[in-house]
Amino acid sequence: MPASDTVRKSFPTYSELLQRGDAPPGSSWGLFGEDDEVGMVNFVTPECTRYAAQLVKRGVCFNLDKSLDAFSPPVARHRHKPRHTMFCNSTNHRDDYIDNFYPQGTTQVDSLRHFRHGDYGFYNGVRDEDVVTGSPTLGVNRYAERGIVGRGVLIDIERYLAQRGRKLDHRAGEAFPVSLLDDVAAAQGVRFMHGDILLMRTGWLAYYFNEMTDADRVLLPTALKSTGLLQARETVAWLWDHRISVGASDNAGFEAIPSVAQSPFVSKRDQAAGADPIHAGLMHPTLIALMGLCIGELWDLEALAADCAATGVYECMLSCKPMNITGGVGSPANAIAIV
Repeated sequence: MPASDTVRKSFPTYSELLQRGDAPPGSSWGLFGEDDEVGMVNFVTPECTRYAAQLVKRGVCFNLDKSLDAFSPPVARHRHKPRHTMFCNSTNHRDDYIDNFYPQGTTQVDSLRHFRHGDYGFYNGVRDEDVVTGSPTLGVNRYAERGIVGRGVLIDIERYLAQRGRKLDHRAGEAFPVSLLDDVAAAQGVRFMHGDILLMRTGWLAYYFNEMTDADRVLLPTALKSTGLLQARETVAWLWDHRISVGASDNAGFEAIPSVAQSPFVSKRDQAAGADPIHAGLMHPTLIALMGLCIGELWDLEALAADCAATGVYECMLSCKPMNITGGVGSPANAIAIV
C-alpha cells in the first residue's frame, strides 16, 4: 500500500467540493497549488510510482497505442489520417516527416486546455488569453515534463458482462453507471488505491475493428456513438473520491457519446452560437476544466486484458509519456503496461 494513503485524507470529498465558496463549486481549483497545471495527475505521488515499480514480476510489456494511421476514416470528423513522407539526402540516408498530423487522431490523452467550462473557464482559473498557440500553459507538455508512471488498474467490463451473457450496446452508444466499475472490480478482486490509472475496457475498440463494416466506419464521424460512462454527478464523485489520476478507456470519449438525455451537465451554453451539438451535456468540461482529470481515449487494451484474464492479475506498472508539444491540446498516449 503506497504511503500516499495518508495524503488521501487531506483532500475533501466531492460532496464537500460542491459546497465550495472560494472556487467554482465542484472544482479542485487551488487544491494542488494556485499555479498547478496537471490536476489529478498530482495524485500519482513518488510513493505511488515506487509501489507501481514493485508490480513488475515478469518483465512483459504491452503496447497500449494504436498506430497513428489506425483510424481511417477518422473517428472524429475533424481529425484526419496523417501523411507520412520519407526522403533521402544520399544513397545511405533516410529521413521523414508527417503532414496533416492530428495528435488526438488515435490513442490519446487530453491536456487540461482541451475543454474550458462554459461558466468558469479553463482549469484553475487560467485566462483564455493564456491558452493560445505557443503558450505552454495547460498544454500536454506539462504531462510530458512531469511524466506519468503509476499503478494501472484494468477494469474489464466487456469480459465481465460476456461471462454473464450480455454485452454493451456499442451501436447505440450505451451509457453505464460507475456502479458497474465497482461490480467488475469486486469480481476481479481489485481494490482501488490513491493515484490509480484507470484502464476501462468496454470492448468498443474491438467492436470498431472487428464488427463494424467499412460503411459503418465511414458514417461514424457524422453521427458518432460510443459506449461510455454515464453522465451523472455520481460519476464525477466516483472518479474524484477514488483519487483516480488518469481515466483511460478503449472507447472514443471515455464517457458515452452522445450524452444521455437526462445529463445534469446540459446548460444554456450548449445552445449558444458556435457550440458543437455533440458537446451538449458532456462531462468533459467538468472533468477536465473543473476537476483536472487527465482523460485517455482509444487505448488498445486487448492484449493486456487477455493476459490479465489468464493470470488473474489486473494491476500493472504503467508509463504514459505524451509528446512534449508546447501548448499541445492532446497527444498520442505513448503508453506501456509492464507486468
